[in-house]
Amino acid sequence: MLALPELLPKLLKISICRPQAGLLKSRKAIETPASQTTGTMLNSLDFEGPPQSTRVVVAMSGGVDSSTTAALLKSQGYDVVGITLQLYDHGAATHRKGACCAGQDIHDARNVAERIGIPHYVLDYESRFRESVIDNFADSYALGETPVPCIECNRSIKFRDLLATARELGASALATGHYVASRRMVDGSRALVCAADADRDQSYFLFATTRDQLAYLRFPLGDMTKAQTRELARRFGLTVADKQDSQDICFVPSGRYTDVIGRLRPNAIAPGDIVDLDGRTIGTHQGIVHFTVGQRRGLGIASGVPLYVVRLDAATRQVVVGPRDALRMDRIALRDINWIGDGTLDDVRGLELFVRVRSTRAPQPAWLRPTERGYEIELVAGEEGVSPGQACVFYDAPSGQARVLGGGFIQSATAKSAIDKGTARQSALAEVVRA
Repeated sequence: MLALPELLPKLLKISICRPQAGLLKSRKAIETPASQTTGTMLNSLDFEGPPQSTRVVVAMSGGVDSSTTAALLKSQGYDVVGITLQLYDHGAATHRKGACCAGQDIHDARNVAERIGIPHYVLDYESRFRESVIDNFADSYALGETPVPCIECNRSIKFRDLLATARELGASALATGHYVASRRMVDGSRALVCAADADRDQSYFLFATTRDQLAYLRFPLGDMTKAQTRELARRFGLTVADKQDSQDICFVPSGRYTDVIGRLRPNAIAPGDIVDLDGRTIGTHQGIVHFTVGQRRGLGIASGVPLYVVRLDAATRQVVVGPRDALRMDRIALRDINWIGDGTLDDVRGLELFVRVRSTRAPQPAWLRPTERGYEIELVAGEEGVSPGQACVFYDAPSGQARVLGGGFIQSATAKSAIDKGTARQSALAEVVRA
């Protein structure tokens, strides 16, 4: 665990709220097996003992959700420490509405910490964020994918690096303002479930959370609505009670992500052809980064029927377009799968579950199967606009506070018609061989 002199070099600024006496002294986190807690009273965060004996680090972005989380836990008597991460400083982004983790947001987080009387630190994570999130974001778009930077930020920055810092500070848990819930299982482990407020549910962005991380993380807002959160913020007298929510791509200063990609990966902004499903050139473009699978507007093509982006080929710099029915895919090959359901991924053999292929889509019934190259999802009814780079998240139910079973990143997708054609070709070839 870091002592104060060792921690100071990591700090950018310290709020005027001073650490409580003995804040940085060593204290063992509570990690008692479930068998030893039988019959023992647990506090609201599922730890033994009163809240006063439980130190919690709260990730404070400066928004209303994380600020209310800190104020709520403080009001319940927990030993709360607020940490804000400075993730980037891109000029205009520090003042743009909807940005987070830079500029005014850091001041807002500090003011909230002062208001509720907790120690507050700002840590410089700019280089980590650039390497793990921004660079990967640019690389993914250059490959013709549509990445989700929030997933990588949660996985690499908040739930890996920040979580490690929370442990160093002797905290029993890291709490965030995400709208997702966690439930204690009979064996003492924890399950990740959807938020009570379906319109605010953020489980899609947290599928990569590991079991070890779940055991340490807490999400106090998981059973609340956004309206209830804002009302709590007003009761606590927080100035951020009516603050605008942050946007998904928080580090893009102008709102145009292509500007960031063009600066970091100039080769990704290269012209190419727009072709139809048969490979005929029907137009040109100024870079595949300007397109995503399922896109209809902005193609710059005059056509008698609506055309959609069906796929992107980074190697040839081709944008392939076709009618809407060409968007429907039935099989999805996955990479980097994270499994947090019961058992292990090796136990999966045609498991029936529900999957969400985009954050705005409802979960759909599907089967998860192992293949020679990894794992694939077969959708019962198919999905439109399945894009490589997006996440495919697994659930045990189609709605309500369903349990998150894990997920993976979409590597490729195949239409059933293409599968049937391929099978037909193989059958024809087999007949020729037999003849």
